[in-house]
Order: sequence, then C-alpha cells, then structure tokens
Amino acid sequence: MLTPSQLAALQTLIPAERIHDDAATLERYGQDWTRYTKPQAAAVVFPRSIEEVQAVVRWANAHAVAIVPSGGRTGLSGGAVAAQGEVVVSFERMNRIDQFDPLARTVRCQAGVVTAALQAFAREQGLLYPVDFAASGSSQIGGNIATNAGGIRVVRYGMTRDWIAGLTVVTGSGELLQCNLGLNKNNSGYDFRHLFIGSEGTLGLVVEATVRLCDPAPPSAVLLLAVPQLADIMAVFHAFRSRLTLQAFEFFSDQALSHVLAAEQARPPLAQRQPFYVLLECELPPSADDALVLQAFEHCLQQGWVADGVLAQSAQQAGALWRLREGISAAITPYTPYKNDISVVISRLPAFVERLQALLEHDYPDFEVLWYGHIGDGNLHINVLKPVSWALADFRRACEAVNEQVFALVAEFAGSMSAEHGVGLLKRDYLGVTRSAADRALMRGVKAVFDPNNIMNPGKLLA
Repeated sequence: MLTPSQLAALQTLIPAERIHDDAATLERYGQDWTRYTKPQAAAVVFPRSIEEVQAVVRWANAHAVAIVPSGGRTGLSGGAVAAQGEVVVSFERMNRIDQFDPLARTVRCQAGVVTAALQAFAREQGLLYPVDFAASGSSQIGGNIATNAGGIRVVRYGMTRDWIAGLTVVTGSGELLQCNLGLNKNNSGYDFRHLFIGSEGTLGLVVEATVRLCDPAPPSAVLLLAVPQLADIMAVFHAFRSRLTLQAFEFFSDQALSHVLAAEQARPPLAQRQPFYVLLECELPPSADDALVLQAFEHCLQQGWVADGVLAQSAQQAGALWRLREGISAAITPYTPYKNDISVVISRLPAFVERLQALLEHDYPDFEVLWYGHIGDGNLHINVLKPVSWALADFRRACEAVNEQVFALVAEFAGSMSAEHGVGLLKRDYLGVTRSAADRALMRGVKAVFDPNNIMNPGKLLA
C-alpha cells in the first residue's frame, strides 16, 4: 500500500474517486492473462489526460514508486503484472478517437482506445485498420503498441509497428515526446517512435498515437484444410501463396480443435479428423470466382499434403471456421497453459518443426501439448496444459526445464524466443536466446536514458 503521505500527494494530482486501492480492483488491474504471478499492486489510478499522466509519472519519481501500465491486460507474458507494490496506471478512461485525416488516411487516438473500436471507426470511413487478433475486443491500442502486437494478418499487413505514423509518449522522467508527428517522410535523425513500440512500458507510457489506415480488403475466400503431417504445412502455404494473395495462414492441432469444440458444444467441421488443420484466407482477384482457390486445393490433394477441406460458402460459415482458430485461447484458459511463442524464418520452418516435434514428444510425455499459431509468418504457439493434480509451481518448473531444450533449438535456427507475446516477466530470463550480451547492455543503457530512476515497469523485459 501507499504511505499516507504518498497517497495525499497523489490525490492532489488525481481526484480521489479515480484512485482505487480496494482488493477487487487491485486483483483485476494488477495482472494480465497470465496467472503465474500473484498481483500485489499498491493502487490503481485512472488518468483522463496527458497532463494527468505526466503528473503521475513525476509524482512516482519524487516518491520512488514504480509504475505498471495497464491496457486491456490481454498479454501472455506477464508484462502487465504488478507484483512488487507498484502503482498501476490504467488507460481505459483515455479512449478518445479524433483528428481523422481523410487525405493522409490517419487517425489520432488515445492509448485506451480498444482495438475493435478503432477497426469499427476505420470501417465507418470506408477504410481498414488491418492489425487483428482474437483479443481485439478487449485489447487497447497503447498495449498493442507497447508489445508491437501481431495477430492473424501479419502475413499480409505486418505488425503494429508498420501502422504507427506518430506517437506521443511520457518518458520515465516525465518528459513529453512527440515522435514523428504523423509524417510519411522524416529523416531528421533517431526515430524514437520505434524505441517505444515493443518496449513493454519499460521506457515510458504511450498516451496517444497517430495510426495509418488503408483500403478495405477485397473479397476473400476462407478455407479449412485437414493436414496429416505437420511438416507438409509449409508446402500448402507455398502452393496457395504462389497463386493467390494470402490474408491469413493459421494452423492448429486436432487436440486444440477438440478443446474448442467442447467449449462451444460444436460439431467437427470435417467428416474425418486429422492431426493438423490449416485455416487460410486469400484475396480473390477482381471478377474472379473460386477457380484459383480450388486449383490450389486440388494440387495439395494430389500431392498428399491435404486430406480434406471445406471452402466457406457464406460470411456466416467463414466466421464459424475462424472461431475454430480464435476460440482456442479461451477454450484452454481453464487449464492454465504454459505458453511458448517462438518464430524462425519461414524457409527454415519444415526442418525446425520436425526437430521441435520430436523434442516435445520426448520431453513432455505426461502433459497435453497443443500446437497452433500464425505459421504463415513463421510463428508457432506451443501450449502445455497443466494436469488438474499438479500444483502450479511444480508445473511451471517442469515446463521451464524443457525450455532449455526448446530455446537451444530456437537459438540453433536463429529464431526468436518471443515472436509476438513480448518478454515481460515469464520470458525475461530467456532474452539471451535471441539478443546478444551486447544487445542487452545497450538496451539497459537506453532504459537508463529514458527512465533514469527505473520506475517504468521494472523487472519486465530486462533483468
């Protein structure tokens, strides 16, 4: 808890009704979707303006209080966990969308704008904000920027980083920075915007963003394909990408499908079950029907890469197929999954997957392991489900023991130990898998410049 003097000073900056320290609020806002660390926040504050955020940061420096930023708290690496008596700064009341520029196709929004609200605003203007993922209904733009969120359409549109034209940030020392000003061309030296994107709140707080929009996606086809061998999935990817423009290319295992079907009380989408499935969405050329799509599908059938499939015949059916993929995370949440989020260059995926599959089958014989992810951009999600009889701490230790083997393989293939979930608390000690000692030393130096008193999300990303 805050001391009486700390609280009194904070209440001169933020009205008391927007400073909460009751147990329910501390529990709710003190953690993200991970459940491996018990939240221990001192208070939660709800600023409504940039000036209030600056005031809170300056107060935190003066009183030696650490800050944890809070968006939609949909992260999966513990990056939004307040476990050491920090003050949580929630951006949910800074949720205004304004300054739409139809000529530049940009819009300015506050950090607390929910991703789906920005997507809806873009549609109202006849445009598209293309970054999308299962948590878009609750994640916030500030959190998306802080973690450089990816999602289901990276193969077509890239990461959040590619859509941020400008940032307004409050640094760890309370300074206000305007980064890039929404410009398309700006060669005036260091672009601090890209330091803050993906920094997980360790350098400062994103308070506003200028976001790029684009043309709506053309008509598309959605297919679900049954794949007998995991190693053949990239052959399917090449077959479709060589003929069509892919909007998304996802995969999941039959075990993952089983959990979704059970959770939603749904029927299997295909008559014959197979070990793996690909869900893909591809753009249809102007004035074209499904001929190119069916041609690619038939080629995959002839090669034996695909055993069966279904092409959505309506928007409703396409939505039902997408729910099979997007419903996985919610379906397995009751099992407290231990997650690994890794990536390699897509040309190396077949060899990597073969080695990884053998490793997991050998080292996780007692656990249920689910595969899924955005494999079209080289990203694999591996989820290990906790048996009911296992204590959480014992389960985590068992999974971390296997991590040594998994990450050694990732390093051998020059991959990343965190493709899109961020590093946070859970993956912090594995950062050396992907970043060299020189990298990490420079990262600490950068943090010291922007956050000299180490109050910004301390203990996350960097040890």
